[in-house]
Amino acid sequence: MADRFRLIYLKSPILGESSSSQDSEEISRMASSSSETRTTETSSSQTILNQAKADLKHPDPKVRILAIQYLEKSEPSIALSLLQEILSDRDPEVRVQALNALIKLKNPVVSPLLKKYLKDKDPRVRIAAIRGMFQMGEKIDFNLLLQFLDDESPWVRQKLATLLGWTQMEGVLPILMEMSKDQDSKVRKAALFSLLTLYPEESEGRLVEAMTDRDPDLRKWVKDTLGRMAEKPLKRRMAPLPKRS
Repeated sequence: MADRFRLIYLKSPILGESSSSQDSEEISRMASSSSETRTTETSSSQTILNQAKADLKHPDPKVRILAIQYLEKSEPSIALSLLQEILSDRDPEVRVQALNALIKLKNPVVSPLLKKYLKDKDPRVRIAAIRGMFQMGEKIDFNLLLQFLDDESPWVRQKLATLLGWTQMEGVLPILMEMSKDQDSKVRKAALFSLLTLYPEESEGRLVEAMTDRDPDLRKWVKDTLGRMAEKPLKRRMAPLPKRS
């Protein structure tokens, strides 16, 4: 019975997709066979919701993730408390999915939760929390960002450098300058790219320094970037004069 309702709610209008074509066929058969026994749409929705709640405690993390995907499209008043509870899940992928679902709710109670999971032991969860801080659109405490300059995961540091380039926050120049000298070449490149995006004039000197970077791929990228920068004013000077009427 539980498996039957789980398949039905995965194909419900709220979620709108199934995990495979085989599942889709099975869903269709089960939905057809159970259509005669359904009472009302309200009772059916409640049954599905109850199954999703139960699946949050299922031993398989994939099932718990599917339940989260259902809940994130449910009424926020229902989903909020359930998603907060699943944040303590032992599986990091489940915690990531729960954080992403909470971020979509745009509720003020989510911000303190994001700050808490900035210190999660798994880098995937920390990245989800960092991304959520930027997506929430609230003013970010620079002290929270500074702690990631020495994060043990280069993946986390790279994500931060990238996210900083997507925002218009003031005062991030020193942070990006520091990250452009990171021990990981991918972090250095992400920081240089963000510097170039936000501070094109200030970043030129740092790009010139990076011409001697120890990573050959990064050196090539810097050389190509500086070449394109040098061509732009030349093209402007060589642009044809407008024709006189």
